[in-house]
Amino acid sequence: MKFEKEFKTIEYIIEKSDKILLFAHSRPDADTVGSNLALFYHLKKRGKDVDIACFDDFPEYLKELADYDFKNPNDLKFEKYDSIIASDSVDRGFKKIKDKLTDKQAIVLIDHHPDITMKGDVEIIDASYSSASEIVFDFFKFSKIRITSQMATLLLMGILGDTGNLQHSNTTPKVMHTAAELLNNGASVSKISKIIFSNNSFSTLKLWGRALEKAKINPQNKMIATVITEKDLEECRAGYDDVAEISSILNTAPETNFSLVLSERDNGIIKGSLRSEKYKGVDVSKIAHQFGGGGHKLASGFEVKGKIVETKDSWKII
Repeated sequence: MKFEKEFKTIEYIIEKSDKILLFAHSRPDADTVGSNLALFYHLKKRGKDVDIACFDDFPEYLKELADYDFKNPNDLKFEKYDSIIASDSVDRGFKKIKDKLTDKQAIVLIDHHPDITMKGDVEIIDASYSSASEIVFDFFKFSKIRITSQMATLLLMGILGDTGNLQHSNTTPKVMHTAAELLNNGASVSKISKIIFSNNSFSTLKLWGRALEKAKINPQNKMIATVITEKDLEECRAGYDDVAEISSILNTAPETNFSLVLSERDNGIIKGSLRSEKYKGVDVSKIAHQFGGGGHKLASGFEVKGKIVETKDSWKII
């Protein structure tokens, strides 16, 4: 198994720590929620004082699986924690607090996104993993930790979320084997699928329809792209979570090489989400890098400052 040395060190850090802070990434998704909460329940069982911090609120649509409220990092006294574990958040939120931590605190970095340069006392960063939840599962298995049905459901939720319900190209044979083991531990795939993939509200479907209506194909590079403005979100009564699957939906369009979704966010930020498939031969991470972003070859993203201005036939960022 990979990372045996690192897993042993994490086990030592946990054993020696009384207070532990877990850190989820901004705009939390199924993977950062699943990996952090599975760790949270394990650590609580071991008698540890544990908090999960995030700059954004716990997603409402996931509260059916686990009703938890994240701690706002701005309200925390970081010096009280013996160790900090950042799971799936190294380059998406955790870097904002890294300088507030001391040399006396043990810092563990768990992530599956490439191009991460941040350093910690323990670094488990590997883009060959489908998700942070898959890494946490390997840690539990290596350490012979009993995975409860609740923990199994959370980890499977993270894996299904980041593999598009086992449909994306990052669904490896190992991922399938991990999913099977989690099912054997009592994970409820029907409950996860209902919450994440099958329980789309009318507002979500309305937003998807608007995105598809606006979509355009560039005949030169065969990119299919669309935009979501704050006005779209307001008129459809939708939220940021409803934008998440649009790039994957567009990527299914025939005779296209990759998809791009530009969506307006708070504080004048525009988020770009890129998706492709292995057989299409496009590395979308190279596109994301041009705008200061990053990610995997087939799923990447970036953020830029600006506002989307739409015209009758097109749109631009100003």
